Amino acid sequence: MKTQIILPVVAVVAATVLSSVFIVDEREKVLVLQFGQVKQVKEDPGLGFKIPLIQEVVSYDDRILGLQAQPLEVTPLDDRRLVVDAFARWRIVNLIDFREAVGAGGIDAAQTRLDRILNAAIREVLGSVPSNRVLSEDRTSLMNQIRDRARQESAALGVEIIDVRLTRTDLPDQNLSATFARMRAEREREAADEIARGGEAAQRVRAAADRTVVELTSDARRQAEVVRGEADAERNAIYAEAFGRDPEFFAFTRSLTSYERALQSGNSSIVMQPDSEFFEYLRSERAPEPGQ
Repeated sequence: MKTQIILPVVAVVAATVLSSVFIVDEREKVLVLQFGQVKQVKEDPGLGFKIPLIQEVVSYDDRILGLQAQPLEVTPLDDRRLVVDAFARWRIVNLIDFREAVGAGGIDAAQTRLDRILNAAIREVLGSVPSNRVLSEDRTSLMNQIRDRARQESAALGVEIIDVRLTRTDLPDQNLSATFARMRAEREREAADEIARGGEAAQRVRAAADRTVVELTSDARRQAEVVRGEADAERNAIYAEAFGRDPEFFAFTRSLTSYERALQSGNSSIVMQPDSEFFEYLRSERAPEPGQ
């Protein structure tokens, strides 16, 4: 009988003891709540105790968490709209403030509120600078400003914004076509200028080459005329010397040259008397005496 009574009592006591013990993981922080009120904060890993059935344990991630903000359209100082993507890293630093701020929503509720805080900080910081600074590669100072503003606003949530990064800064889709068209027109204008300069340079080279050809041709013709004149003079001198030595032979050769030129094959006809002086060397067996 005693055994039948003791066993249930021991089981109830064991269950009560076990339900009063909880384990805190090294990656977590724990709050012990009693009717919604914070009664205990447990941040160190190990065993913890609570009142069974009255108190409950709520754990939160103690690691650094990431927040991918929704794409946001901002208007910089020069009224040039941009689409911005941002990524933030944050962690819980005060469990009591965090619980009071987000209630039972936990991490998901905190992410929603941090997203709004981050978007507001991005609009405020990027709206105060021109778009070329936002689109530049060195945006460290802008990201630090966004981080500092978001950190101030999120302090009431019991969290700390550790870092903010702008992952993408692009033009909206409706502006991309116009921007690309403007860029294409600028490149086409630059190409046309380069082609025009190239054509001008080619024309100068071509004109210089033509002038050189004319000069070389003229010089060659001049030299050819000089050589031809010298050759004719030398030929005439030879003819004159030959005529002076043997006038009959000179007359004979001149007649043969005349025959060769006049009696070539073709459609031309020559009508003259048979006793013409032109045929003097053809009808006599010897050459005429000089002076005849």
